[in-house]
Amino acid sequence: MKILADQDIPQVAAAFRDLGDVELMPGRHITRANLQDCRCLITRTVTRVDATLLQGTPVEFVGSATIGTDHIDLDYLAAANIGFSNAAGCNAEGAAEYVISGLFALSRRRGFDPLQLRAGIVGCGNVGSRLQQKLETLGIECLVCDPPLQQARQSDQTFVELDTILHECDLISLHVPLTRSGKHSTFHLMNAQRLQSLRDGCVLINAARGEVIDNNALLHLLARRDDLQVFLDTWENEPTLSRKLLRRVDLATPHIAGYSVEGRLRGTQMVLDAAAEYFNLRSSWHMSQQLPSRQRLDCRVTGSRLEFWQDLLQQHCNIWCDHDALMAGADLHDDEFAAHFDGLRKVYPDRLEYERFNVRQDSDSWPGTALAALGFKVET
Repeated sequence: MKILADQDIPQVAAAFRDLGDVELMPGRHITRANLQDCRCLITRTVTRVDATLLQGTPVEFVGSATIGTDHIDLDYLAAANIGFSNAAGCNAEGAAEYVISGLFALSRRRGFDPLQLRAGIVGCGNVGSRLQQKLETLGIECLVCDPPLQQARQSDQTFVELDTILHECDLISLHVPLTRSGKHSTFHLMNAQRLQSLRDGCVLINAARGEVIDNNALLHLLARRDDLQVFLDTWENEPTLSRKLLRRVDLATPHIAGYSVEGRLRGTQMVLDAAAEYFNLRSSWHMSQQLPSRQRLDCRVTGSRLEFWQDLLQQHCNIWCDHDALMAGADLHDDEFAAHFDGLRKVYPDRLEYERFNVRQDSDSWPGTALAALGFKVET
């Protein structure tokens, strides 16, 4: 069978070649005409998958190597009896780690101590729950808001209202899916009114979907309040986001929070496994064959706990490199900036998750327990 896949999905041609003939093309350019002899479509978030794309084609299965489904018309797929699978949770670890990197990078540049903050996590799914565990490992108190989980009563987590987080937290990190209808819609969840409620000096982070924050309202707020510290990885109208907002925020990255090596390969693996099961086929490819050798980080306790974590986390991921790369295109026209934004995602350098790093330390050094809880392998 013919398989059409987004060319920017890692290792997708090698992974799917045992299942059929793989054709690659840019995800933003996939149209119905490209699918006339295709039974399997493998996409990312840049491809809108709905009746307009699929009606009248032989596509039987759609796989999205991403965690979100807001780009997929799930009702249409179900009505058309088209199989579907995404890669929920594939990059959750990498995204949570990236938020930690951004927080401590900002703390060094802006001169605050994140260990003294109270964090509010909005959305306690795959990413939010991992972020909570990591922040609490570091000794940071967390409040959690997730109305759907709270309503389902399937978690022992204690939940609070969003207003409580707005009024009591100095750090707010958003990790909700993008939904535009229903009781718990998240489109512009952080609207002008809620943004105005942020505490003095609050750190606001969005690594969910850009539309969760009203970007125009945020831009107007930042023009009046220089006490806020904002880290955006996701933006409204990607890839032609507001360059005025880009210049206003403190830390800006091109929707790459989940772009760890493991997270990207895990996304490929998950949709490959689902497609193979759907078509009753087998593939010899496995992500474990693609991982690089383990790395080592230098762990020296020479200053305060804050300095230790700032130094170690910068060794793991110097997030300012990602910020500077995106800012280099801030003055480009829309089409050029869109290509710049997509290009940074396409050629993003390898970033390994904590579990791929060995950290050597003295046996009596205090960070060992926390390092292990974060996922590092500690050597003494």
